[in-house]
Amino acid sequence: MMDEQPAGALWVAERKSEVDAILSRYPQKRSAVLPLLHLAQEARGYLAPEDMRVVGELLEMTPSEVSGIASFYALLHHRPKGRYTITLCQNLSCVLAGAEGLSQHLQQRLGIKPGETTPDGLFTLEETHECLASCDGAPALQVNLAYYGRMTAEKVDRLLDELKAAATNGHSEEGGDQRGL
Repeated sequence: MMDEQPAGALWVAERKSEVDAILSRYPQKRSAVLPLLHLAQEARGYLAPEDMRVVGELLEMTPSEVSGIASFYALLHHRPKGRYTITLCQNLSCVLAGAEGLSQHLQQRLGIKPGETTPDGLFTLEETHECLASCDGAPALQVNLAYYGRMTAEKVDRLLDELKAAATNGHSEEGGDQRGL
């Protein structure tokens, strides 16, 4: 089966040892669905329909079953994202501390609206109404998996400049903390 994968699902063949290791951890194949989806997303940057099909074949599930599971989790993406996904908290504490103004500032600075990606593929802007668990550091945002708190327009500008510089220099810049910059 591995040799018959279409070009769009080369990650299965390229990462065969990882796929096999994941499958060996679970007595019931279906239990491996999330680790395999994460592996597929890591390879492509998002989950394409052919990834759902291939994961389904590996686990003896339909693509619809796999897609239904994948659509439940916010960290699994169904379309390309930027190198840096900026998620701005829009929960009560953050809104009261100025998150709406930060949203407007980010939209102006990046030239995109929430849910969009900059034309250069560097930034995706998202907003969440689910708490980022940084109420004491409101307004808070997350860049990929790094948290930044007590954000202001000036701190956002510095962060964007640092991320652009890191991308230019080939670094991932995954720092961040609850205190902000």
